[in-house]
Amino acid sequence: MQPYELTASEASALIADRKLSVEELARSTLAYIATREPVIRAWSHVDPDLVLRNARELDKTAPRSPLHGLTFGVKDVIDTFDMPTQHNSPLYVNHRPGQDAACVAVVRHSGALVVGKTDTVEFASGGRRAASRNSHNLAHTPGGSSSGSGAAVGDRQVQLAFGTQTGGSHIRPAAFNGIYGIKPTHGIVSREGAKMYSHTLDTIGWYGRSVADLQLVGSAFRLPGLVQAQNQGQTAAQNQAQAQAPSLRGLRVALCRGPNWEAADAWGRAALMEAGKRLEAAGAKVVEFDLSAPFEGLDAAQQTVMRGEGRAAFLPDYLGRHHLLHQDFRDLVENQREITPTQLADAYDLAARCRAEFDALFAATSGGRGGQFDVLMTPPSPGEAPEGLQDTGDPAFNAMWTLLHVPCVGIPVGKSQRALPLGIQLVGPRFADAQLLAIAAACAPAIHAGGRLDPISLG
Repeated sequence: MQPYELTASEASALIADRKLSVEELARSTLAYIATREPVIRAWSHVDPDLVLRNARELDKTAPRSPLHGLTFGVKDVIDTFDMPTQHNSPLYVNHRPGQDAACVAVVRHSGALVVGKTDTVEFASGGRRAASRNSHNLAHTPGGSSSGSGAAVGDRQVQLAFGTQTGGSHIRPAAFNGIYGIKPTHGIVSREGAKMYSHTLDTIGWYGRSVADLQLVGSAFRLPGLVQAQNQGQTAAQNQAQAQAPSLRGLRVALCRGPNWEAADAWGRAALMEAGKRLEAAGAKVVEFDLSAPFEGLDAAQQTVMRGEGRAAFLPDYLGRHHLLHQDFRDLVENQREITPTQLADAYDLAARCRAEFDALFAATSGGRGGQFDVLMTPPSPGEAPEGLQDTGDPAFNAMWTLLHVPCVGIPVGKSQRALPLGIQLVGPRFADAQLLAIAAACAPAIHAGGRLDPISLG
């Protein structure tokens, strides 16, 4: 096994024990990227000399945390002080903000090795598409807007990467690339230094190759309930989730098709139902569950909030460099959809009511209010990744959860006949991120059994 093939958790333990140097990991990573980038096109910027210099500096110090020396990709709508942040836009070619975004600063101060900037849909919202491809089937998209981050982790080019989600831009690429991802509770990770689209919706998340990898990063962000790395040299094993991974036996799982089930393809349906069967076989109590009628209005409400708030986000560039701004963003500023203040207020109010109702579904041990379930399981996408690069996928199975501000964890299930990954997402109540990760750690071995799935008839 080459160093780049190690998961973040595996590499963390070796680096802490001085059995692997950061420079060794960096050289292995860069060599692999050099062979794969012409094919996958995950990156908008990588400076190998800078990466190696930073790796050598990290080797001179004792590990600061379990993230010490681990390879990290940063979605190119998130600022970095030593690399350009270009937003895949002609307005920001070679733009250097000169300061790290808050999320980047957290992992750098924790010792992570930032490898480069990953390609993205323009401003993570519309306009130009990323050039990134799906490593499992090059004819298909890796999803968007966190295209390059999902592709890079899915192709093992880095161990970890940041993505963002306003609709479905983070969890959907996790499913399309066969990797693990977490969209945390809204606001629990600072968005300072990331391109703003919607202040009510924008959420920074991260990808890894296992739930344990997600937990390592969560510890750095001090998610409530996760052990903090206070001592230099503390190993990955000493920094796992403080919340105990529950037994699958008796775990109460709500299997929720959601209000957009008709949009799911045969493979998306197969992934959800197969995951339910696997959990049941492992001893979980899986109950099919439908959300109440008000939740059916959340997709439309998310669109109203996103586009209503997006007008202000793109107004400066509309006024300053109108000729370079893609028509998608001109339409947004000009309110082509004619969103009214009343519609925006109604959307906010509906979301607030549904958030309280959703939290009440869960047991107190999951951060809820003593309800009937421990976790909810639902599709992360309609199914297979679409063919081509223009269609990055439908956010129909993500938008509602983004608006609800709840944490979501994506877990792979298996593959379709075209070798395209399929997954599910686990959802919990707000601020129960640590418990959701603990539940995901218990569920993942059963859910992620791999293999080809059998499609479910849409008839």
